[in-house]
Amino acid sequence: MSSLMLLGKGAATFCADTHQLLGIVGWALTIFKIIIPLFIIGLGLIDLGKAAVSSKPEEIKKTATGLIWRIVGGIIIFFVPTIIMLAFGFVGKFGDATAKMDFDVCYKCITAPWDGACVNAEGSYD
Repeated sequence: MSSLMLLGKGAATFCADTHQLLGIVGWALTIFKIIIPLFIIGLGLIDLGKAAVSSKPEEIKKTATGLIWRIVGGIIIFFVPTIIMLAFGFVGKFGDATAKMDFDVCYKCITAPWDGACVNAEGSYD
């Protein structure tokens, strides 16, 4: 019986127990949200520059269309983690108070790992 209680307690404080790992994931997501869209757009601009130098109108049009799609892809990559966390936020509101507090730690660690809520999460439910 006590093992079931420990399992339940572990499930209720999962985010607080794994806040360091979640913080690393949050930093990685933050870096990827910035670097990948810039990289995609930069490569698109380089391709557009090459097409402009070639002076072929059909190639410039084709490359400009590709650049627009790359910009759209960069924007989508930037907002996907935010949309996913928003969806989990709606689901997280249906739990009890302890689960809600624990989800808030997960949310802060993934979306803002530099915030004090993630750094000071250990032992916050004792």
